[in-house]
Amino acid sequence: MKKRSFLQTEGFGSFASSVMAILAGLLVGLIVLLLSNPSQNPSQAFGGFGAILLGAFTDAKNLGQVFYFAAPIIMTGLSVGFANRTGLFNIGAAGQFIMGAYAAVYVGVQWKFLPGATHWIVALIAAALAGALWGSIPGLLKAFCNVNEVIACIMTNYIGMHLVNFLVSETVFDSLRNQSHRPTGSAVLPKAGLDQIFRAGNSPSSVNIGIFIAILAGIAIWIILSRTRFGYELKACGYNREASRYAGINEKRCIVYSMAIAGALSGIGGALLYLSGAGKGIEVLDVLAAEGFNGIPVALLGLSNPIGIIFSGIFVAYLNVGGFNMQLFNFAPQAIEIIIAVIIYFSALALIFRSFLARLTRKNLAHDAVPDVPAEAPDAPPDDSKNTNGEGN
Repeated sequence: MKKRSFLQTEGFGSFASSVMAILAGLLVGLIVLLLSNPSQNPSQAFGGFGAILLGAFTDAKNLGQVFYFAAPIIMTGLSVGFANRTGLFNIGAAGQFIMGAYAAVYVGVQWKFLPGATHWIVALIAAALAGALWGSIPGLLKAFCNVNEVIACIMTNYIGMHLVNFLVSETVFDSLRNQSHRPTGSAVLPKAGLDQIFRAGNSPSSVNIGIFIAILAGIAIWIILSRTRFGYELKACGYNREASRYAGINEKRCIVYSMAIAGALSGIGGALLYLSGAGKGIEVLDVLAAEGFNGIPVALLGLSNPIGIIFSGIFVAYLNVGGFNMQLFNFAPQAIEIIIAVIIYFSALALIFRSFLARLTRKNLAHDAVPDVPAEAPDAPPDDSKNTNGEGN
């Protein structure tokens, strides 16, 4: 059997399809800039486009902000991607995100008795538990009542938003800023010197160890899904529940576990944002957390691969930071949101691109495969046991 080349592997196909989706989205984004150019000067549109691509490299602080913004959306992307790999669609990341954020902020504000580094660790654990609890609700409804997880997740999103607004107002509300109090210093994620590495003059960035936590979470999810029996059971249940039940797998337990783990990932994402020490608090607004929905395109762009999600989350954060510099070319701040939305839209086409590449490589493989034709056998020697007249010796 002929060994497949690197270009025919699934990993390369996934990577190439995501790159094609990004390039297509950037091309459409450039067209949007040309059409919305305030001065009708093409060079200005190209300058704004260059600011998107290179703006994060203008100084070290901007690069640090990329990692700061990437950490939460990597976690929500992992949440959505993990559920996708197990046959579920977790559209409830926004509710799980804000529930985890509240748990982390509550521990960070009220549990001042916790000593030293244990404070932020306990806050992270509380966020994971709150997110897992909120994520398990659609899982239980799916497993035992056959309620579609999309509908259940949408309902828990809004219930979680209003519940957190109520809890913040009753427990950790700062009336001066109309948002939650800031966690105490011991509950803030350590900077580990990253803010000094990624800084511009006397202005440090907001980066902290959250980016390392997100990367480690991605690696851990990859190991669980690819190298453990538990992960195999979760994926098998997602592919075919009836066959999994016949094989002795408890499909109901797998569904609940999948949604609980997805919820825990989103909850940790909420903690990474609000324990960053950047002065951000939970605002009492009737608006779903955008980070939860940003996880969906991040997962799509990464094709639900945990390692791919890490890179796609950094890429989306990179575009956000680079887009801030577009205002130097007289573009409205909303222009970058339009471009990111276009790229996010094209990220949904990554699956189509991967299918196209798979068909193309299969066609090339079939074309290159030349069957082995056996050499023509030599003429057999005459059989002397019989004469031509059919008479025996």
